[in-house]
Amino acid sequence: MQAPLPFLMTRLAAWLGVALAAVLLVWLLAPVLAPFVIAAVMAYVLHPLVLRLEGLTRGYLPRTLAVVLVETMAVGALLGVLLLLVPILVREWPLLQQQLPLLLDRLGDAINPLLAQLGLNVSLDLRDLKTHLVAYLSANREDWWAPVMSSLKLGGSVALALMGYAVLVPVALFYLLHDWTRLMRGVTELVPPAWRGPFDSFMQESDSVLGEYLRGQLLVMLALALFYAVGLRLFGLDLALPIGVFTGLAVFVPYLGFGLGLLLALLAGLLQFASTHALVMVAVVFGLGQLMESFVLTPRLVGQRIGLHPLAVILALMAFGQVLGFVGVLMALPASAVLLVGLRRLRHQYLHSDLYQKSGSDPAMQESDKA
Repeated sequence: MQAPLPFLMTRLAAWLGVALAAVLLVWLLAPVLAPFVIAAVMAYVLHPLVLRLEGLTRGYLPRTLAVVLVETMAVGALLGVLLLLVPILVREWPLLQQQLPLLLDRLGDAINPLLAQLGLNVSLDLRDLKTHLVAYLSANREDWWAPVMSSLKLGGSVALALMGYAVLVPVALFYLLHDWTRLMRGVTELVPPAWRGPFDSFMQESDSVLGEYLRGQLLVMLALALFYAVGLRLFGLDLALPIGVFTGLAVFVPYLGFGLGLLLALLAGLLQFASTHALVMVAVVFGLGQLMESFVLTPRLVGQRIGLHPLAVILALMAFGQVLGFVGVLMALPASAVLLVGLRRLRHQYLHSDLYQKSGSDPAMQESDKA
């Protein structure tokens, strides 16, 4: 039997109130939530591995030991990805300080003839810029890392913030993995019995969308890591392996990971090759990589299960990042996927409601909506 419209509106208003209260709470606590959000996302991804490990041992492996093994492997993998940046920074930073004046002189020599050909009587003098950049790169790291960390809403000392992350994330991840099933059961028990069926169905569909997205994205990351490493090596880049692997794995953060990898490859190429060779290398490898990701890997491996348009992805990242900072970037795609499931269900419920059926809409339009 179709539920009466006032009841549906009351239920929708209640859920919207709960959602708004949750968003307000997250917004107020955003500066301190980042480690726990990271731990929660990792727990959601890793919990099936804990269950699989327990199943393989047929219950002989204690839950605590299974959690420790899975968390150790996950933290080791993350540290391995971060350590890929070490050879890049160790090798490129001194070279950047030494060769930056030459790069800027080369840039001026290349741009001034172009300006003359265009009829612009402008001489590009980069001496002041060169002086300021050399002084900036030679300054204390804390002076230019502080604004970056502040924009991520970490607050306080950079060293203390990083130490807090290094301690809080593994501890929170351990407890979440260990008690994940009990926590989910506790959340389900808070749902009124009359809503239990739709709630379970909604959560199962959301879990299916997120699971499909994460599994497909992992395959995309591995394929791109291999492609970028091989492509950069074919052009003769010394740091092809760390930059390629880091770029491929960093695409999990859409657009930001790709952009950071491109900048690292361009910087390394300019410091090792002539500017033309470096630009051709970056254009070919990263251009083909972006085309392969957009038109081959993502459609085939991720598919349309998440249903988010690329523009919607950009908007979600910018909106969540603006409101919640780094926490928002972490939550953008999972939250958008869950929101999309909710919007699909609301649309389906509206199209099958008495309000829509009695509106006298065109049957052809209804068939188009069903299609």
